[in-house]
Amino acid sequence: MDFFISSAWAQAQQPQQPNVWFSVLLLVGMVALFYFLLIRPQTKRAKEHREMVEGLSQGDEVVTNGGLLGRVTAVGDTFATLELGSGVQVRVQKNAVANVMPKGTLKEQEKKGQ
Repeated sequence: MDFFISSAWAQAQQPQQPNVWFSVLLLVGMVALFYFLLIRPQTKRAKEHREMVEGLSQGDEVVTNGGLLGRVTAVGDTFATLELGSGVQVRVQKNAVANVMPKGTLKEQEKKGQ
């Protein structure tokens, strides 16, 4: 097997000890990178959504995760009743509300016929 690696070259290499501080700094850097790029923005969005759901009140115009656009007619602890059209009401979980829309969005959509 000496034809693959010369004997002199294999014996000349001295094993070096890995730098422990470099490994620690690399690990700390990776944790910080994951925190600032993944964990922190996700918790911020979750907090904003939680505050939005807690702040739901009667008369708000909302869009659900399923794409339903309606006006909140009643709010309970875990459910909200939405009026989608005249006489059409559905109950959805408050966590299913994706966005609170600006006032007048329903009338604008009715004008467009969509």
